[in-house]
Amino acid sequence: MVYYNDNELIIRNMEEADARILTDEEIAQGWHTDISKYLARLQDQSAGECFSLTAIYQGQPAGYVSIYITGLSGAFSGKGLPEIVDFAVLEKYRRKGIGRKLMDVAEQIAGQYADTVWLGVGLHSGYGSAQRMYAKRGYIPDGTGVWYRDKPCAQYETEIANDDNLVLFLSKKLERQDGN
Repeated sequence: MVYYNDNELIIRNMEEADARILTDEEIAQGWHTDISKYLARLQDQSAGECFSLTAIYQGQPAGYVSIYITGLSGAFSGKGLPEIVDFAVLEKYRRKGIGRKLMDVAEQIAGQYADTVWLGVGLHSGYGSAQRMYAKRGYIPDGTGVWYRDKPCAQYETEIANDDNLVLFLSKKLERQDGN
Protein backbone atom coordinates (compact mmCIF):
# COMPACT_ATOMS: atom_id res chain seq x y z
CA MET A 1 0.00 0.00 0.00
CA VAL A 2 1.23 3.52 -0.81
CA TYR A 3 0.58 6.16 1.87
CA TYR A 4 2.31 9.13 0.22
CA ASN A 5 3.67 9.88 -3.25
CA ASP A 6 4.96 13.20 -4.58
CA ASN A 7 7.00 11.61 -7.42
CA GLU A 8 10.29 12.21 -5.56
CA LEU A 9 9.30 10.55 -2.29
CA ILE A 10 7.07 7.52 -1.89
CA ILE A 11 6.07 6.07 1.46
CA ARG A 12 4.72 2.54 1.18
CA ASN A 13 4.55 -0.72 3.05
CA MET A 14 7.96 -2.29 3.55
CA GLU A 15 8.83 -5.11 1.17
CA GLU A 16 11.28 -7.95 1.65
CA ALA A 17 13.70 -6.50 -0.95
CA ASP A 18 13.95 -3.33 1.20
CA ALA A 19 15.35 -5.34 4.10
CA ARG A 20 18.61 -6.26 2.35
CA ILE A 21 19.15 -2.79 0.88
CA LEU A 22 18.53 -1.02 4.20
CA THR A 23 20.74 -3.49 6.08
CA ASP A 24 23.62 -3.04 3.63
CA GLU A 25 23.28 0.75 3.68
CA GLU A 26 23.23 0.90 7.49
CA ILE A 27 26.30 -1.32 7.76
CA ALA A 28 28.08 0.86 5.17
CA GLN A 29 27.47 3.94 7.31
CA GLY A 30 28.86 2.20 10.41
CA TRP A 31 25.68 1.17 12.18
CA HIS A 32 25.48 -2.13 14.06
CA THR A 33 22.55 -3.92 12.45
CA ASP A 34 21.47 -7.08 10.71
CA ILE A 35 18.59 -8.07 8.49
CA SER A 36 16.71 -9.87 11.26
CA LYS A 37 15.08 -6.69 12.60
CA TYR A 38 13.52 -5.98 9.20
CA LEU A 39 12.41 -9.56 8.73
CA ALA A 40 10.77 -9.46 12.16
CA ARG A 41 8.92 -6.24 11.23
CA LEU A 42 7.75 -7.81 7.97
CA GLN A 43 6.50 -10.88 9.85
CA ASP A 44 4.65 -8.67 12.36
CA GLN A 45 3.17 -6.67 9.47
CA SER A 46 1.93 -9.89 7.83
CA ALA A 47 0.34 -10.88 11.15
CA GLY A 48 -1.51 -7.55 11.31
CA GLU A 49 0.38 -6.35 14.40
CA CYS A 50 2.06 -3.37 12.80
CA PHE A 51 2.53 -1.20 9.77
CA SER A 52 6.14 -1.20 8.56
CA LEU A 53 6.84 1.59 6.13
CA THR A 54 9.71 2.34 3.78
CA ALA A 55 10.49 5.77 2.36
CA ILE A 56 11.65 5.53 -1.25
CA TYR A 57 13.56 8.67 -2.29
CA GLN A 58 14.32 9.04 -5.99
CA GLY A 59 13.83 5.30 -6.42
CA GLN A 60 16.01 4.16 -3.48
CA PRO A 61 15.03 2.99 0.04
CA ALA A 62 16.03 5.92 2.25
CA GLY A 63 14.29 5.40 5.58
CA TYR A 64 11.76 3.38 7.52
CA VAL A 65 9.45 3.31 10.51
CA SER A 66 7.06 0.82 12.10
CA ILE A 67 3.84 1.56 13.93
CA TYR A 68 2.64 -1.15 16.30
CA ILE A 69 -1.10 -1.02 16.93
CA THR A 70 -0.46 -1.90 20.58
CA GLY A 71 2.92 -1.12 22.10
CA LEU A 72 5.49 -3.86 22.54
CA SER A 73 7.16 -3.04 25.84
CA GLY A 74 8.15 -0.06 27.92
CA ALA A 75 6.35 2.69 29.77
CA PHE A 76 3.11 2.54 27.77
CA SER A 77 2.84 -1.18 27.03
CA GLY A 78 -0.48 -2.75 27.93
CA LYS A 79 -2.32 0.57 27.67
CA GLY A 80 -3.78 -0.02 24.21
CA LEU A 81 -1.80 2.80 22.60
CA PRO A 82 0.08 2.58 19.32
CA GLU A 83 3.88 2.74 19.43
CA ILE A 84 6.28 4.10 16.84
CA VAL A 85 9.25 1.73 16.64
CA ASP A 86 12.55 1.70 14.81
CA PHE A 87 12.44 5.01 12.94
CA ALA A 88 15.47 5.97 10.85
CA VAL A 89 16.58 7.83 7.75
CA LEU A 90 19.87 6.83 6.16
CA GLU A 91 22.49 9.54 6.69
CA LYS A 92 22.97 10.34 3.00
CA TYR A 93 19.24 11.13 2.67
CA ARG A 94 18.82 13.36 5.72
CA ARG A 95 17.70 16.99 5.58
CA LYS A 96 15.35 16.34 2.67
CA GLY A 97 12.09 16.13 4.65
CA ILE A 98 11.99 12.33 4.52
CA GLY A 99 11.91 11.84 8.30
CA ARG A 100 9.23 14.51 8.73
CA LYS A 101 7.01 12.85 6.12
CA LEU A 102 7.60 9.36 7.57
CA MET A 103 6.51 10.66 10.98
CA ASP A 104 3.48 12.44 9.46
CA VAL A 105 2.31 9.15 7.95
CA ALA A 106 3.14 7.18 11.12
CA GLU A 107 1.12 9.59 13.26
CA GLN A 108 -1.81 9.48 10.81
CA ILE A 109 -1.86 5.69 11.06
CA ALA A 110 -1.56 5.78 14.86
CA GLY A 111 -4.42 8.31 14.99
CA GLN A 112 -6.72 5.67 13.51
CA TYR A 113 -6.32 3.65 16.73
CA ALA A 114 -5.94 6.15 19.58
CA ASP A 115 -5.54 9.81 20.48
CA THR A 116 -2.02 9.24 21.84
CA VAL A 117 1.08 7.69 20.29
CA TRP A 118 4.33 6.89 22.06
CA LEU A 119 7.92 5.93 21.35
CA GLY A 120 11.26 5.35 23.02
CA VAL A 121 14.28 7.37 21.96
CA GLY A 122 17.88 6.46 22.65
CA LEU A 123 19.92 8.81 24.79
CA HIS A 124 23.36 8.69 23.17
CA SER A 125 24.44 11.28 20.59
CA GLY A 126 23.58 9.00 17.67
CA TYR A 127 19.95 9.78 18.45
CA GLY A 128 20.50 13.54 18.69
CA SER A 129 18.67 14.48 15.49
CA ALA A 130 15.74 12.20 16.40
CA GLN A 131 15.58 13.71 19.91
CA ARG A 132 15.36 17.21 18.45
CA MET A 133 12.78 16.19 15.86
CA TYR A 134 10.53 14.55 18.47
CA ALA A 135 10.66 17.65 20.68
CA LYS A 136 9.76 19.87 17.71
CA ARG A 137 6.83 17.58 16.89
CA GLY A 138 5.42 17.90 20.42
CA TYR A 139 6.52 14.65 22.04
CA ILE A 140 6.98 14.92 25.80
CA PRO A 141 8.64 12.61 28.35
CA ASP A 142 6.22 10.26 30.08
CA GLY A 143 7.68 10.88 33.56
CA THR A 144 8.96 7.37 34.27
CA GLY A 145 12.58 8.39 33.77
CA VAL A 146 15.22 6.50 31.85
CA TRP A 147 14.75 2.84 30.92
CA TYR A 148 17.40 0.24 30.19
CA ARG A 149 16.64 -3.09 28.53
CA ASP A 150 12.89 -2.64 28.99
CA LYS A 151 13.07 -1.80 32.71
CA PRO A 152 13.01 1.57 34.47
CA CYS A 153 16.40 2.55 35.89
CA ALA A 154 16.59 3.07 39.60
CA GLN A 155 17.89 6.38 40.89
CA TYR A 156 21.71 6.35 40.89
CA GLU A 157 21.75 3.12 38.85
CA THR A 158 25.31 2.20 37.88
CA GLU A 159 24.82 -1.04 35.94
CA ILE A 160 23.79 0.46 32.60
CA ALA A 161 25.54 1.29 29.33
CA ASN A 162 24.95 4.26 27.07
CA ASP A 163 23.90 2.02 24.19
CA ASP A 164 20.76 1.59 22.08
CA ASN A 165 18.95 0.00 25.04
CA LEU A 166 19.08 3.18 27.16
CA VAL A 167 15.89 5.09 26.28
CA LEU A 168 13.47 7.77 27.35
CA PHE A 169 9.80 7.23 26.54
CA LEU A 170 7.85 10.08 24.98
CA SER A 171 4.22 10.52 24.00
CA LYS A 172 2.16 12.88 21.86
CA LYS A 173 -1.54 13.65 21.72
CA LEU A 174 -3.01 13.15 18.24
CA GLU A 175 -6.18 14.02 16.46
CA ARG A 176 -8.12 10.82 15.94
CA GLN A 177 -8.40 9.96 12.26
CA ASP A 178 -11.63 7.98 12.69
CA GLY A 179 -13.74 10.90 13.90
CA ASN A 180 -13.74 9.87 17.59
